[in-house]
Amino acid sequence: MSATSTFFGGYDGLLCDLDGVVYAGNGAIPGAVDVLNVLISAGVPVAFVTNNASRSPAQVAGHLRALGVMVSDNDQVFGSASAGVELLRQEVPPQGESAGGGPAVLVAGSEHLATLVSEAGYAVTADACTMPAAVIQGFDPSLGWHTLAQASYAIQNGAVWIATNLDLTIPRAEGRAPGNGSLVNAVATACGRRPDLSAGKPEPVMFELAARRWGMTRPLVVGDRLDTDIEGGNRAGFDTALVLTGIHQRTDASEVDELRTPTHIVPSLTDLLDEARTHE
Repeated sequence: MSATSTFFGGYDGLLCDLDGVVYAGNGAIPGAVDVLNVLISAGVPVAFVTNNASRSPAQVAGHLRALGVMVSDNDQVFGSASAGVELLRQEVPPQGESAGGGPAVLVAGSEHLATLVSEAGYAVTADACTMPAAVIQGFDPSLGWHTLAQASYAIQNGAVWIATNLDLTIPRAEGRAPGNGSLVNAVATACGRRPDLSAGKPEPVMFELAARRWGMTRPLVVGDRLDTDIEGGNRAGFDTALVLTGIHQRTDASEVDELRTPTHIVPSLTDLLDEARTHE
């Protein structure tokens, strides 16, 4: 493909999901790294939009580099943890200048999420007895029953409840595993209600932020889930492509409404490059 700022169909950027698209577990999906590097080398802006709130953008970018992806800027990664903290700021203003000096927030999630909450001016707590003003829940593979129980108690006591995302499953090399949405459902069952707000896909905010940050006016959103990637991209007003290397398959796409219907269906990222070559 010749050096250009667009690829097939005239798209001027790629907004790419990670789990099930670029990698499954720690290993790259065959062909994905090569495709991304061809696009990046050709000058096509590429950004990664993920619902995973367990790792920082720098950690995700480091993982991508270890796989061989030519990620030059950690800001190419947009995660739901930052979006969740932004929702938290809107719902419960921190009311303080210094880190950790504002209202108490119970974090049911990763150290990265807890750090972002503290840096935003909140007092991070793990104990419902402190009567936190809010609970923010994000994925962490080490999350246990005690933390989920404390989150449930705080929510029942009136805390605002924000989920970074509602993905029911995550693709791993061994198969599908419970995602943050499944853990949210456990708390919802205990509390008898759903989260007040969710920050991640299918909300369009991360797609809009990423496109604006990298100057994309007509990006293609690529993902493996109809209910998050495709719906979120469609809600942002962008064209979408479902890849069949993760959760949802072609038959799934025939059974959804218009909001979750992809513009394109391709077996893998490799097929995007094949399509790009046909449009040179």
